Amino acid sequence: MANNESIVRPQEIEEEDRDITLRPKFLSEFLGQKVMKENLSVFISTAKQRGESLDHLFLIGPAGLGKTTLAQVIANELKTSFIQTTAPALDKPKDLVGILTNLKKGDVFFIDEIHSLKPAIEELLYIAMEDYGIDWVIGQGPMARTIRISIKPFTLVGATTKAGGVSSPLISRFGITCRFSFYEQEDLQAIIRRSAGLLNIKIDNEAISLLASSSRGTPRVVNRLLKRMRDFAQYAGEASITQAIVRLGLSRLEIDSLGLEKQDREILKIIIERYKGGPVGAETLAITMGESVETLEDYYEPYLIQAGLLQRSPRGRMVTNLAYGHLGIAPNSSSAGEGSLF
Repeated sequence: MANNESIVRPQEIEEEDRDITLRPKFLSEFLGQKVMKENLSVFISTAKQRGESLDHLFLIGPAGLGKTTLAQVIANELKTSFIQTTAPALDKPKDLVGILTNLKKGDVFFIDEIHSLKPAIEELLYIAMEDYGIDWVIGQGPMARTIRISIKPFTLVGATTKAGGVSSPLISRFGITCRFSFYEQEDLQAIIRRSAGLLNIKIDNEAISLLASSSRGTPRVVNRLLKRMRDFAQYAGEASITQAIVRLGLSRLEIDSLGLEKQDREILKIIIERYKGGPVGAETLAITMGESVETLEDYYEPYLIQAGLLQRSPRGRMVTNLAYGHLGIAPNSSSAGEGSLF
């Protein structure tokens, strides 16, 4: 189809995603998520031995944890092509048909933000995933008829930050589910060492430790911060990134010891100062912040909750005693919840 190229081209590419040199190409280079990686190694190996396409994968987790990267790694491990798109880019059923009919046997087809698929397109995927075919209607009115278009066996990889937004019929058609968790400090330190080596950056062990603890448990963030610390070190005329440089750089970027940015702290302060620690609804909080509800729920909240600073309840969002302590504000015992840092 004429518009296939625009469909499979990512709609927005962040600065860090343009630099593909840091992305691992194989499972042996993919750091962190140990159990998930070991299981995938088994599934990929056995599928290759049988000469079959890998079962469809469903990737769940917050942004920046490596869902897209893992999909590309899987394609590399299978030695097959990688076709990428996002659900919002699939506007009409013919867009999906154009991609599916051009897939080769064993290709990996990656759909990001799969929770945003339109119902008509989702229904086409059901048969494509199960029977490797597409039911297409030709003609209109009394002359309309349905034909089955065969497609080559392929592997669909669907990624989402909102698993609850994906319909049950679609979820049930994925044979493998992978849930990403925030990365441990050891894994983040290993990622920093690997990235520093690829970028030819010298960095002290103390600086690595501090940088890892300030990166929100997220590889995308840690790689971005590493590049910014390189800038600060170069500007200061230092040959390597030291702990002092990292402290200076984080201070300049308004990032604290837990990796909270200015907006993260503003969220907690708004709940404490305007809503007495909560509860407050997501929409009300988003309006007060001047952000969208999607940004609040997809970017800010996952880490704040994981760090034990924020709680969700049926009545809304509430800060914990840890948030009061981190901000240096005396807690209100009637409103502050309990929590613990991970």
